[in-house]
Formats: sequence, C-alpha cells, structure tokens
Amino acid sequence: MRYEDRAVGAVLGSAVGDALGAPFEFGLPGVFRERFPDGVGEMCGGGGWDPGEATDDTQMAVLVADSLLERGGLDLPDLFGRFRRWAQAEPKDIGLQTEAVLLGCDPWDSAAALHFQVNGRGAGNGSLMRAATPAVHFAAAGRAATMEAGRRIAALTHGDRAAWEGTAVLHELIRVALLGEDPLAAVPDALAEVADAHRDRWAAVLAPDWRPEDATEFNGAVWPCLGSALWALRTTDSYETAVAAAIDLGGDTDTVAAVTGMLAGAVHGPDAVPARWTEPLHVPLPGFTDRVLRAADLAEVARRLV
Repeated sequence: MRYEDRAVGAVLGSAVGDALGAPFEFGLPGVFRERFPDGVGEMCGGGGWDPGEATDDTQMAVLVADSLLERGGLDLPDLFGRFRRWAQAEPKDIGLQTEAVLLGCDPWDSAAALHFQVNGRGAGNGSLMRAATPAVHFAAAGRAATMEAGRRIAALTHGDRAAWEGTAVLHELIRVALLGEDPLAAVPDALAEVADAHRDRWAAVLAPDWRPEDATEFNGAVWPCLGSALWALRTTDSYETAVAAAIDLGGDTDTVAAVTGMLAGAVHGPDAVPARWTEPLHVPLPGFTDRVLRAADLAEVARRLV
C-alpha cells in the first residue's frame, strides 16, 4: 500500500470513527453492539447528530490542515485564531476545556497555560482528537519533528503537559503506520522521547496488557483515550472491528473512535473503510462560510498534507 493511501486512511478513518461514534457519546458500554448485533453497524445519527455528521473532533482537524496548507507550515497564532473563530460560531459540540481557553480574552501563547493554572485541569482528550492531519503533514520530517509538532499544537488549548506528551506519542505512532510498520511495536521508542515526569504513566496505559477496564479516569482524559485506541487496534483485525470496539466502550465514544480510526485507517488503508460509512460522511465548519467537506474532500486534504 502506498504511503499516500495510508495518509488518506488516517484522515478519513478518523472522521468516520468520529461520526460513527457521535450518537453514542456518554452512553454505557455495550450500547453499540446492542443496537448493531453484527458488531459493525451503520451511520445511524442521533443525540443531535445527523447520520454521518462529524463533530468538533474532525472540524478542528480540518482547521489544523487548512492552517498548515495555507500558511506553508505551523503558524501557531494563525491556528489559534482559526480555532477561536470556529468556537465563536457556536459549533454543536466543543469540549468544556477547549471552549474556556478559546473564548477567553487571553492571547494565543498563554491562554491554555493560564487556564491550567487556575483550574488545575488540562489533560482532556481534545488534544488527541485533531491529530490525524498534523501527524500526516509532519510525518515525513521524522520522529522528533512530528512529536514536537504534536506538543506545540496540543499546548494551544491544553495546559497539562500530559496532553502534550500523549499527542506527541500519537503523532509518532501514526508516522510509523504511514511507513507500513507496526505502530504497536513502536510504542517503546515513542515512550523514550516522552518527558521524564510523564513517561511512567504513559508507559502503564500503553502497555500491551493494559485494558480499558484498568483505566483510573473517564476516557475523556488523554490517558485512557489513547490507551483504549491502542487496545482496540491490538485486539481486532480490521478497521471496522477496531472502531466498533472503541465505540462499544461507551463514554466519549466519538473521540475514542476518532483516535482509533486514525490509527486503524493508517494501518488498514482507505479501502478498509466501508462505503456505507463514507457516503453519508460530512464535516460542517461553523464560522467558515457554511463550508461542508465530504469524504472525497478529506481524501484530497490528506494528499495535499503529504
């Protein structure tokens, strides 16, 4: 499989996982398989979402891509401005932490840090959910560059370094998958690059024997979110079954499935993402002239990022 195809798989796979999981957000474990006993399911809609409608997860990933492509690289003030414009347009869904940072009055380079100082909470999985597009863009620059890009983008909205390091690890695992190698086998090398103060906790949740029931936090936090995505990838053999397993965990289903989808999409490729999921997929972008992206648009974004 070509590198470019795997990149399309990562971007498209994340968006599909997001839209598929959205109607089940904050539900109990097992609800997805209860509704779809075959284990793979349909784009059913619900919970305020139309069938195939992507959430803030994919919307923010597209905004990252737009900034990277239009600015010719990572322009953090520009990216923060796009995030803020989107947040001000009142999207259907936005994380509480991200919303507080973006809708405050603090400048781009201190907003997340100040929020973390006041609230002491800044390790939500919102830093992971938008990682597909920048991970694809920076992958060719190698491990160090792609991990550092993950940290810097995460830090725009998340003040806890745990979120930065988790996003850096996710970037690196996607990079490895794009090369056609096993991202699960790359975990030890990625962990070696994690800041010392955070390495042990990340090593525990990314260990081969970790399971979602071992989580000590809700999967809206970075640790169990990424841990669950790796568990879903490790315990399944296809894109469909990986995202279904992620959604069936319950909780923050759209983001856990989006993160699972970006990894599984890169591993299994875009042809593994079924048409019954890609055909209804659509990504509205509040604040940006009623723009709506479809699956073909996302595939083209991925190719341009490569």
